[in-house]
Amino acid sequence: MKVIKNYLYNVGYQVLAIIVPLITSAYVSRVLRPEGVGANSFTNSIIQYFILFANMGIGYYGNRQIAYVRENKDQMSKTFWEIQIVKTIMTLYAFVAFEIFMIFYTRQPEYMWAQSLNLIAIAFDISWFYEGIEDFKVTVLKNSLVKVLSMIAIFVFIKGPNDVTLYIIVLALSTLIGNLTLWPNIRRDLNKVSLRFLNPWKHFLPMAELFIPQIATQVYVQLNKTMLGVMVNETSSGYYQYSDNLVKLILALVTATGTVMLPHVANAVSHGDMHKVNNMLYKSFDFVSAVSYPLMFGLAAVSLTLATKYYGPGYEEVGPAMMIESIVILIIAWSNVLGVQYLLPIHKQRAFTFSVTFGAVINLILNVPLIKVWGLNGAMWSTVLSEVAVTLYQLWAVHGLLNISKLFSSTWKYGLSGFCMFVVVFGMNQHLSNTWISLGLEVIVGILIYTFLIYLLKADIINQLKKLVENKIRR
Repeated sequence: MKVIKNYLYNVGYQVLAIIVPLITSAYVSRVLRPEGVGANSFTNSIIQYFILFANMGIGYYGNRQIAYVRENKDQMSKTFWEIQIVKTIMTLYAFVAFEIFMIFYTRQPEYMWAQSLNLIAIAFDISWFYEGIEDFKVTVLKNSLVKVLSMIAIFVFIKGPNDVTLYIIVLALSTLIGNLTLWPNIRRDLNKVSLRFLNPWKHFLPMAELFIPQIATQVYVQLNKTMLGVMVNETSSGYYQYSDNLVKLILALVTATGTVMLPHVANAVSHGDMHKVNNMLYKSFDFVSAVSYPLMFGLAAVSLTLATKYYGPGYEEVGPAMMIESIVILIIAWSNVLGVQYLLPIHKQRAFTFSVTFGAVINLILNVPLIKVWGLNGAMWSTVLSEVAVTLYQLWAVHGLLNISKLFSSTWKYGLSGFCMFVVVFGMNQHLSNTWISLGLEVIVGILIYTFLIYLLKADIINQLKKLVENKIRR
C-alpha cells in the first residue's frame, strides 16, 4: 500500500507541476503571443544545458544511494551531505560556465539572465533525498502550494507581450522557493555529521556514469527546441514546447511509477531478493501498459482540435505535432520501467547509459534532415524514432534477465482496446462541434469503451485490481 500511496502522491505532484503551466499557458499563449512563448522556450532550452551539468546525474544516483542506506540513519546522513556537497560545487562550476557563455552570446541577454535563476534553484533541490526514503508527502504538499502561488502570480503580473522577462522570473522563482521549502525538514530527518568524516568525491565517478544518460535524455527534451529555433524559427520552438507540455502531462501519470519504484526496487536489491524484484517489474510493466495505451490513443484522437481549443488562434500547428508525439507516451512508459525501475537498481548503469546515448545519437542524426523537410513535425518524428531505439535496446539488454513473453503477455489486449477506442473517439472529434462539452463527452466515451473491452478480454490489470480490492476488504 505504501507504493500505491507514494505513486498517487507523485502522480499528484507531477500532474500539478505540469497542470499549472497548462492552466497558465492558455492565458500566456494569448498574452505573450507565439513570439513571446517561443522566446521563453528557446532561451529555456539553452539554460537547461547548464542545469544538466549542475545536476550531474544526482537525481537517479542520489535517490538510489539513499534507498540503499536509509535503514542506517548515520550512514544516510553522511551519504546525503557527501552528495549535496558535490552538487553544490557542480552548480558553482555551471554558473561560472554560464557567465563565460554570456560574454560571447549576445542574443536576448535579458531573457538569458532571467533564465539563470533556474540554475541557482537547482543547487537547493533535495527532492532526490525524500524520494530515496520514500517520503513523497513532504515534496508534494510543499511544492504544490508554491506551484499554486506561482499560478496566481502569473495571472496578476503578466499582462502583455512585453512581460516575457517577468514571466521567466516568476517561473524560476517558484522553482527556487519550492526547493527551499524542503530544507527545514532536513534537521528532523538527518543526524549531525562532522565534515572531517565526509568523502564526497567517492560519489563523483558513479554520478558521472549517470550523467551521460541524463545528457542523452536532454537531447530529446531540449535539443529539438534549440534546433527548431535555429533552423526554422523561435515560434516553432514554442509550438514544440506547447505540444510537449500536453504530452508530458499525460506521460506524468505513467512515469511517476519510475520515481516511486526506483527506491523500492533498490531496497529489495540491497537485500538480495531478485525474485521479488522481477515480480515487481512484471506487475509494473503490465500496469504502465494498461494506463499508457488508452492515454496515447486518447490524446491522439482529440489532438487536432484540442490545440486551438486550448491555446487559441495561431497555434494550429500544435495539433498535428501532438498527434505524432503522443506515440512516445507508450514508448517512454516501457523504457521507464526497463531502465529506471530495473537496470538502474540492479547496477546495470552501462546498459542504461548506452541505451539513452544510442537514442540521442539517433535523434541528432535524424533531426537535421527531418526538420529541414518537415519542420516541426520532423522534430516530432525524430523524437519518436529515438525513443523507439532506446526501448528496443533496453529490451535486448534485459532479455536474459527477464521473461520477455511474460512482460508483453497482456499488452495486445490493451493495444486492441485502445485502438478501438481511438477509432470511435477520433470519429466523434471530427464530427462533433469543437466545444469543451464535446471534448468531455469524447473522454467519457473513450474511458467506457476501453474499460469494457479490457474487462471483456480479461486483461491482467483487472485481476490485479480485484486482488487489491479483496485485500483492502479483508483489512
